[in-house]
Amino acid sequence: MESVKPPSLDRENSSGQRPRMADDPFALFDAWFAEAKVAEINDPDAMAVATADELGHPSVRMVLLKDHGPAGFIFYTNDESDKGRQLAGNPNAALLFHWKALRRQVRIEGSVKRVGTGDADNYFATRSRESQLGAWASDQSRPLDKRETFENRYEEIKHRFEGQSIPRPPHWGGFQVIPRVMEFWQDRPHRLHERRVFKAQADGSWSEGLVYP
Repeated sequence: MESVKPPSLDRENSSGQRPRMADDPFALFDAWFAEAKVAEINDPDAMAVATADELGHPSVRMVLLKDHGPAGFIFYTNDESDKGRQLAGNPNAALLFHWKALRRQVRIEGSVKRVGTGDADNYFATRSRESQLGAWASDQSRPLDKRETFENRYEEIKHRFEGQSIPRPPHWGGFQVIPRVMEFWQDRPHRLHERRVFKAQADGSWSEGLVYP
């Protein structure tokens, strides 16, 4: 796939002035995400999720963004996984999108809350049957003695639900990251990058400014 060159943030408008900076980080994210869906060969919705336990020990992994908007950024996982247990004890997270083809990053920091059971049920129903079976068969993040054990459990679950719909496991659900900080990073020559930072205000608005690269 041919890479897409991102538009220059320095480009002047017809009056010879730089365009006004956006005041809505979600609109800017939507615009960048739309370009990433065209430019990225694999998984433009992939994001790193960083969490920490009660002692502050950090952990990070890649997941897929499943929904987003002004209310937050949503992903789904096993509640008993490392990230699920860490978020239960410390409901804060950081996200990172890295779109290499566009030479852009978006960093998000915020609090986390659980997705409602109805929304989780609706999303689970859209997953492939194989993925649904895997959610039942996997004790995510727990020790596994050998691959065959997992594969045998998968076959047992497959037989258990044969000929019927597969409900969402009670230990599987979604998390919504509610941003308090959103940073948009754009590559520039000679590492003179541009970093635009939005911070949530008490009245629901966003402040915006630049920080040094």
